[in-house]
Amino acid sequence: MLDALQALNWQIIAPFLIIQIILMIIALVDLWKADKVNGPKWMWALIIVIINIVGPVVYLIIGRREF
Repeated sequence: MLDALQALNWQIIAPFLIIQIILMIIALVDLWKADKVNGPKWMWALIIVIINIVGPVVYLIIGRREF
């Protein structure tokens, strides 16, 4: 396991991890502050957290009721 982590090229992977974390934080904060969303908030929270990179983007495009 340790050998596999050392073999990863972190220069390529790190930007994707940073983008994922930033998108997730933005989407969760927006969800927390939103009064109305398309569907239940708990569903959107699961989508944002479970579906990497795509989940927060889908919420920000479809889930928000007011722009």
